[in-house]
Amino acid sequence: MVGKIGDAMKIAVLPGDGIGPEIIKQAVKVLDFFGLKDSIAYSSIGGAGFDEFKDPLPEATLKLALESDAVLLGAVGGWKYDKLPRNMRPERGLLRIRQALNLFANLRPAMMFPELIDASSLKPEIVSDLDI
Repeated sequence: MVGKIGDAMKIAVLPGDGIGPEIIKQAVKVLDFFGLKDSIAYSSIGGAGFDEFKDPLPEATLKLALESDAVLLGAVGGWKYDKLPRNMRPERGLLRIRQALNLFANLRPAMMFPELIDASSLKPEIVSDLDI
């Protein structure tokens, strides 16, 4: 059951593979700083899920994500998985978890450097000073 206000929060941490575990390790330090280290449960996804369970989204990972209040997900994929059948590639795990959690957006930080404004397909007045 997902935690409520006053209950302990449950955070699913899915480090992924490639650079994912390295970045997630630093993000977990932030969670620890805010006293949330005991709220964390780890599981595998992507290439790490395939390596461990022969599935890019193991059943245990999906179950953990569905039962959690938040999911911290690292990068998935890498050249060593390029020859896997399409349905077993790391990215398929990412797509499947998004579908299961009813997620559709993948927001990433973005900023526009003045030198690149003219290279954008968007109007300069739209992208000038862009900092998301």
